[in-house]
Amino acid sequence: MSEILTDELLAIAVRVARQGAVTARRMRDEAIGDVETKSTDTDVVTAADKAVERQVIEALLAERPGDGVLGEEYGDSATVAPGAVRWILDPIDGTVNYLYGLPQYAVSLAAEIGGEVVAGVVINAATGDEWTATRGGGAWRAGRRLTGSVRTTLDQSLVATGFGYDARRREHQGAVLARLITRVRDIRRLGAAALDLCLAAEGSLDAYFEKGLNLWDHAAGGLIAEEAGLVVGGLSGAPAGKQMLVAAPPALFPVLHDVLVELDAAGGP
Repeated sequence: MSEILTDELLAIAVRVARQGAVTARRMRDEAIGDVETKSTDTDVVTAADKAVERQVIEALLAERPGDGVLGEEYGDSATVAPGAVRWILDPIDGTVNYLYGLPQYAVSLAAEIGGEVVAGVVINAATGDEWTATRGGGAWRAGRRLTGSVRTTLDQSLVATGFGYDARRREHQGAVLARLITRVRDIRRLGAAALDLCLAAEGSLDAYFEKGLNLWDHAAGGLIAEEAGLVVGGLSGAPAGKQMLVAAPPALFPVLHDVLVELDAAGGP
């Protein structure tokens, strides 16, 4: 993969994602000021998700009309030819945080070629914090190269996770967490997978795991974590995906992996 190409794709991703983040933040501010015109709180989030996604897709295809886009709201915009670029977009990751005004929601945008993510950016739209990575080029935040946590034991590790919306899945995830919490320093549930992966990449969290993530949830954040030196995968040799995603430094990944297997973290509905 050409370094020039990945750098070009990252530059486009950053520019477009920044514009999307501005729109997300503006739409929330306007909704708060004019909430009586909205039928429900959920409408505010849905309208913003769709508006940001449409804006990002239009901007991407204006610059690179031959590319495809996979977005959370509108799905695949086109079937891409072999070797072409497909963009993977989550317009607002952390929509419940967005709804409640918690400053933990992000625009996540990645460029994929041949099934491999080669560039990605995650921007916390509430704060402007920004993380980037290119395949083989490292992960970065504000000019600092990221290297992940130096923690080596699980009992001293701060571990993040998330929960599904289905009540039965939450019941299983809660049972897993009840048995895990005694084996770690503490648990965090911040509510935005892309940002969890970035915080693990910079060492603000020691590790992260979650079941039920879609590709747009982890495409950019997963690359950022990998390029920071973390192991990102599923359980029992499976790739990271819907069944499970685990992101941890090499010293922590095997032990966290084995505990999650023991607790059947990928099981349940």
